[in-house]
Amino acid sequence: MFGMGFAEILIIGVIAILFLGPEKLPTAMVEIAKFFRSVKRTVASAKDSLEEELHVSDIKEEAMNYKKQLVESQEELGRITSMNDLTSEINKIKEDANVDLNEAPERKAPAAPKEPEAVTFDKKKPSENA
Repeated sequence: MFGMGFAEILIIGVIAILFLGPEKLPTAMVEIAKFFRSVKRTVASAKDSLEEELHVSDIKEEAMNYKKQLVESQEELGRITSMNDLTSEINKIKEDANVDLNEAPERKAPAAPKEPEAVTFDKKKPSENA
């Protein structure tokens, strides 16, 4: 209760008995309890009214939706940015390939294969060599 221990409450009770006396103390305690109860009720009522006016839960839900949309947009933007980087890399590779093709010497197409010719050998008789 209010962060006070038993010893502090006992000291307050003894001081209250000394100042108010045993006749007035019970009525004073009842009045103090009524006062705290009314303050608690008033604070709760004000809190409810304020929450009702502001629709705090609706605002929180709407804020969470906006946050979710922002996160999704940020992720999409990150993907688009990475796609742009990828596209620029692909274009750079294309340009390098085109430069290599333009610098490469032109090659002649291979000639059409010739039809095989029949090769004949003259047979010499062994007696003619001697």
